[in-house]
Amino acid sequence: MTRISADILISGGGVAGLTAAAAFGTLGFSVLCADPTPPVTTAEAEGADLRTTAFLQPSIPVLEAAGLWDRLAPHAAALQIMRIVDAGGEVAEPRVIKDFDAADLSDKPFGWNLPNWLLRREMLARLGDLPNVTFLPGIATTALLTREAEAIVSLSDGRKINAKLVIAADGRHSTMRQALGIPVKTIRYGQKAVTFAVNHPIPHNNVSTEIHRSGGPFTLVPLPDRNGLPCSAVVWMETGPEAQRLSALPVPEFQAAINARSCQILGPLTLASRRTIWPIIAQIAARMSGERTALMAEAAHVVPPIGAQGLNMSLTDLATLLDLAQADPAQIGSAKMLETYHRRRHFDVQARVTGIDALNRASMIEGQFLRDLRAGALNMFYSVAPVRKSLMKAGLGLR
Repeated sequence: MTRISADILISGGGVAGLTAAAAFGTLGFSVLCADPTPPVTTAEAEGADLRTTAFLQPSIPVLEAAGLWDRLAPHAAALQIMRIVDAGGEVAEPRVIKDFDAADLSDKPFGWNLPNWLLRREMLARLGDLPNVTFLPGIATTALLTREAEAIVSLSDGRKINAKLVIAADGRHSTMRQALGIPVKTIRYGQKAVTFAVNHPIPHNNVSTEIHRSGGPFTLVPLPDRNGLPCSAVVWMETGPEAQRLSALPVPEFQAAINARSCQILGPLTLASRRTIWPIIAQIAARMSGERTALMAEAAHVVPPIGAQGLNMSLTDLATLLDLAQADPAQIGSAKMLETYHRRRHFDVQARVTGIDALNRASMIEGQFLRDLRAGALNMFYSVAPVRKSLMKAGLGLR
């Protein structure tokens, strides 16, 4: 049996896990990162993740510290304005449009948007520059044994890893979290998200647009131009059966549906990618840590894709771990470090999961009277400048 030692073992090679590997590797720690699914790094390949990730302002220093932002910035589309559109009247057309402009807070955009497949490509390239980081694609973490001084992680290829700290970034069904016996609370909405990219004749002008009617938001998020035309990523949340029906429509019928749902805010939309479909839940772990183990990203919390919160919450997890590791590198993975991590993150995570749950339920409203109340609330909150600025700061995670 082969046994390997490392400072840190990261279970999960998604965007959060790869960022953690790059960040801790940049700090000089020896890092192993294992993921059961080899990453797909081109948009055309089978299994490519066609969703996008918006990195909000507070996440950029984490990416810079990991040596990633210089690689990612040339491919990113800025998000200058968050536009909320209520189209919940009797007729599916905009009746309330409100813009939340990042210029009201700073001279920087709210964030920057990139395709997930491209993130993996650039992150793997960064890991290749770090001799103290080893990425193990196609290899799963299968078991975890912890003791006061170290953790021992079993891999699917028979090897065992001795690590001072295990970072569980292995998703909502986290093997590492289950091995620790940490329970989760799960909220199911009966929703799914259909994700795809579109071209449109009207430039997005770095405006991210959420259109609310019923079933969930229809969100257009800026991307760099594609094939010489403006391009946006779309996340369309609907009830499960309706999402399944939409994702299976022939292209002409699907394009008619997205044009009706988008109210042609950006003109006629043309499908520019294949469609993928994802289940929508909210989930939170009872604790952010266990012995020698930190939970981060979807192993710790899952939220519906509203307000670009999911991955940015994950990078706040990572920023907290990095701060604690730098403060006392010799204590990495210690009970004191991990208890501090749990205390610093769990309350904020609980608050954000609760808030996003409320926003999602509001976006799903079917009855006309309740949709009218939603439109009135949007008008009221937007009209009070201090409230509007407070909402923007809360969305960015600023105080």
